[in-house]
Amino acid sequence: MTILIDLNVILDVVQHREPHYTDSALLLSKIVEGTLDGVGPGHAITTIYYIVHRYVNRKRAETTVDWLLDQLEVVPAGESDFRTARQLPMDDFEDAVVATLAKRASCDVIATRNTADFEDSPVPAKTPKAILDNLQ
Repeated sequence: MTILIDLNVILDVVQHREPHYTDSALLLSKIVEGTLDGVGPGHAITTIYYIVHRYVNRKRAETTVDWLLDQLEVVPAGESDFRTARQLPMDDFEDAVVATLAKRASCDVIATRNTADFEDSPVPAKTPKAILDNLQ
């Protein structure tokens, strides 16, 4: 199963955000151990770097980005992706870009805590907990 990991799931782990940390970390661990294939939107990498650099330090930001690059296949967004995203009936443009990238990468599901905003996504969205529950 190939899963696109939305930014909020990555931030749950990086920032140790409770009560979401445990499910998000377990989902990422399934990717690390090879049980699941993980994909990340390219624009999330720069956001992660910015947040960690700003609130922790540069070294931790670099280490975090390197780890993500080692664990996830990064799907960059190009002009055609942005144009496709603009055509989706979704209110949040960033979420539409994520949905477009998930479809292009042939993902089975988008892992996000923001499932309501992905109702019109061409790829279904589920919470990390729901994905983990389906694996059992």
